[in-house]
Amino acid sequence: MRDLSDVQLEGKVIALRADLNVPISQDGSIIDNLRIETIVPTLRFITDHNAKVVIYSHFGRPKDGADPTMSTERLVKPLAKTLQKQVSFATDCIGDPVKDALATANPGTVVLAENVRFHSGELANDYEFSAALAEHADLYVNDAFSASHRVHASVVGITKHLPSFPGLSLTREIDSFDKVLTSPTLPLVTVIGGAKVSTKLGVLGKIDRVNAILIGGGMANTFLAAQGIDMGESLVEHDMVEEAQQILETAASSNVIVMLPVDGIMAPDISGNSIAEVAQVTEIPQGWRMLDIGPTTCGLFSDVINNAGTVIWNGPMGMFEQPQYAEGTRAIATALAESSAYCVVGGGESVAAVRQMSLTAGIDHVSTGGGAALELLEGNSLPGIAALE
Repeated sequence: MRDLSDVQLEGKVIALRADLNVPISQDGSIIDNLRIETIVPTLRFITDHNAKVVIYSHFGRPKDGADPTMSTERLVKPLAKTLQKQVSFATDCIGDPVKDALATANPGTVVLAENVRFHSGELANDYEFSAALAEHADLYVNDAFSASHRVHASVVGITKHLPSFPGLSLTREIDSFDKVLTSPTLPLVTVIGGAKVSTKLGVLGKIDRVNAILIGGGMANTFLAAQGIDMGESLVEHDMVEEAQQILETAASSNVIVMLPVDGIMAPDISGNSIAEVAQVTEIPQGWRMLDIGPTTCGLFSDVINNAGTVIWNGPMGMFEQPQYAEGTRAIATALAESSAYCVVGGGESVAAVRQMSLTAGIDHVSTGGGAALELLEGNSLPGIAALE
């Protein structure tokens, strides 16, 4: 890929694809601005070279054109505050609004364009729409790793019209995943959590690539059920039990260690207000469910992490949104932060947990990508990255 540091930027207009699809609370405030923080180094590099930047991003999933509740305009102030630079707004992502906003913007400043998904051509990767996105720019930079698994106009199509480069954040993502996928320090351990086996099936299908896999969260219930354990009212994907059995058999034949919870935090419901007790997974009280891994499991998982050379973590160990079911996720995050292994955390919930617990400093790489990270872990190429090559 081209290197942004090798090109003359002064006086140019740079079209930057970012992923500013940040989580928003009910009152409209930003819950976590990681995705804004992530693009700051690239924005500063470009603006410090006296170039103008127009940022393209999606926000939410509008269904029928423009939706005021999903306008990127609400991100102008938080972006300007984080970047500590002037940020203006273009009321559309193509045409005169972008042209006019850039014309009045000072060199070294930023224009944030309206939500690219307000146009059907974005998701369709329409050639004419991607040409319109490129019309007022001299160069294109992709700094949206978390959107790079999408074949969309602002991710792939625009590269047909402009000299294209990876941003600094995208380069870091590529380098980090390359390190764990092509030349990991062994043992290589994968920690997989989250609610469902079906969402991580592609990664689990590559189980022979790792030395050990630690499975928690709701998906562990399905694997335990595959071993004939009665999981009570726990979330179990019954249509995935046979698939889980096959994965366990593949692991055994490949000499891959698979660790499942031996105990858990059990409760009669998921309200977070009911009584919760520690119990063995084989002794779940009638009508109860497992909502987090237990203390013995935390210790066993942490021991494996402490002896690993490389660890990849994707997915929480329980319903960490509820404080009484967050200890399993906290234990894994702490073990990673304290481990001497090279650790990569990917996936929205895992990243949110690490940030909420103020443990990011101890993690080697915190990825902004959920789906994109899973695609790489499955061994697939990302269209947005391939388009830059």
